[in-house]
Amino acid sequence: MQLPENMSKNRLMIAAAGSGKTTFLVKEALSVKDKNVLITTYTEANEAEIRKIIVQETKGYIPENITIQTWFSFLLQHGVRPYQSIMNNELHEKKIGFHLTEEKSGCKPYKVDNKPVYWGENDFFKYYFTKSLKIHSDKISKFIVECNKKTSGEVINRISRIYPHVYIDEVQDLAGWELEVLNLFFNSESNILLVGDPRQVSYLTHHSSKYKKYKDGKIKEFIENECEKDICYIDETSLKRSHRNNKLICDFSSKLFPEYTLCVPCTCEICRSCSVTNEGIFLIKEEDVKEYCEKHSPTILRFSKAIYPEWNYGKSKGMSFDRVLIYPTDKIREYLKDGNTSKIETVKAKFYVALTRARYSVGIAYDYNDNTEYIEGLRKYKVKREIVNN
Repeated sequence: MQLPENMSKNRLMIAAAGSGKTTFLVKEALSVKDKNVLITTYTEANEAEIRKIIVQETKGYIPENITIQTWFSFLLQHGVRPYQSIMNNELHEKKIGFHLTEEKSGCKPYKVDNKPVYWGENDFFKYYFTKSLKIHSDKISKFIVECNKKTSGEVINRISRIYPHVYIDEVQDLAGWELEVLNLFFNSESNILLVGDPRQVSYLTHHSSKYKKYKDGKIKEFIENECEKDICYIDETSLKRSHRNNKLICDFSSKLFPEYTLCVPCTCEICRSCSVTNEGIFLIKEEDVKEYCEKHSPTILRFSKAIYPEWNYGKSKGMSFDRVLIYPTDKIREYLKDGNTSKIETVKAKFYVALTRARYSVGIAYDYNDNTEYIEGLRKYKVKREIVNN
């Protein structure tokens, strides 16, 4: 890939679904031969996928200069523990653990006006830790930022000395104080590579009020508005081509996020070598679902409570299927009629994930009205029925 000569040492690659972003990141890491590279990502599943791709690319091994670690494991090992006693003398020679929470941590054991009350920073141990000295996941990045201040930047400088290259996959899932950690990385000596698709936010590392307007994958806006000018090169085109979805699926899914560069199908001979029929996005009446499934064998995707071999929208992230059948939520059904994306803000990312799992066709279970027009790109699936004369 040809890169601009004046490009910053820091890069954000905004990727389309199925563009091979993790493979791109792996190849970038493998191109570094003489310095240490850290590859970090939020989920253990994606960490395993990165390891798998590296082994495939190298035909059997992970180079000694490459470390693969989940985001929180990395923060705990290299952000919290090395200088933890700087934050509080009582932490000297103590081992801090980790506590994953999906809600705001540090809740007091009572409520005021039936509302939860939280410990403040003055109650240091109750604010940051559980009773067993495990640091809360929504406080870990703030702890690191504060520790970095108290050590005059030594926390980040140490990381930079260990890892001259820091690569973060699925960066759209980071939020709050983690964005401040990214900003510190940008100003370090390390080369930073961020790869992600802001349309595929299926996990948020926490729900901090810090940088709240940049949650839901708005990493580009954070860099443009909160970071030093030109400190990070933003590339929205190099990974815009999907090696999975055909043009009909690319066009339809892109409607959900018109603010981003349009996803387009790749032109790779190996990706487009299959000749198939019945491509597109179809509305399928409930009475026709059985016939459709028998004919096309789609993978069924539900918003929640799916039982294998079905998948939940979010859990299917990163997977590829020839065809899928989606069971929409009520809000998605409304969107299919009027195209108003503001109605589906809370489910839009997961719906995008579901749509982009398919190579050839997407079915949407929907008792459509034959006389009603739906948004552009949808086709009404019709079953030829035999007429029985009495």
